[in-house]
Amino acid sequence: MATTAKAGTAKTTASTTSKKTTAKNAKMEPSEFHEFLVDELKDIYWAEKHLVKALPKMKKASTSPELAAAFEKHTQETQTHIDTLEQVFALLEEKPAAKKCDAMAGLLEEADGIISDTDSGSMIRDAGLILAAQKVEHYEIATYGTLKVFAENMDRTDVADLLGQTLENEKATDVALTECAVSFVNQAAAEE
Repeated sequence: MATTAKAGTAKTTASTTSKKTTAKNAKMEPSEFHEFLVDELKDIYWAEKHLVKALPKMKKASTSPELAAAFEKHTQETQTHIDTLEQVFALLEEKPAAKKCDAMAGLLEEADGIISDTDSGSMIRDAGLILAAQKVEHYEIATYGTLKVFAENMDRTDVADLLGQTLENEKATDVALTECAVSFVNQAAAEE
């Protein structure tokens, strides 16, 4: 008789737990993982908003027209990344907000240092600018790749798809910078 009572209690507890889980899911209460994703989105949002302001300075500091054009193109793409992040916030029913990204702040400070430590009109400066820009790209690739996987694990394919588009764009920018460096900048810098 005690066994039957325990089995009935176990059934009731399982049923109550199941109802609580269903009710919780119906309300779409943010989980701790959801909040972590949003916090990291705020971080990369700050990063993109500051990068879009820094790229014109990098363009102006460039020696070669090809590198200047690459920075111009990436400025436009970065504005698209900001717009995409705002779409992601909307899909997650969150207000777009920026939280200071210490990593990007440091990378942009390093880019400023390269500009001030190299001679204007030199290919060494261009090589340094490419180095600084690729550090930024690699940071963004790591961030967008991870956030995309987070969204996939939360069954948010809509968010994952948008983050994946930005990820592919960041990878393409990195390849373009490598091609610029390898095709002429590094050799010219070595000869200065």
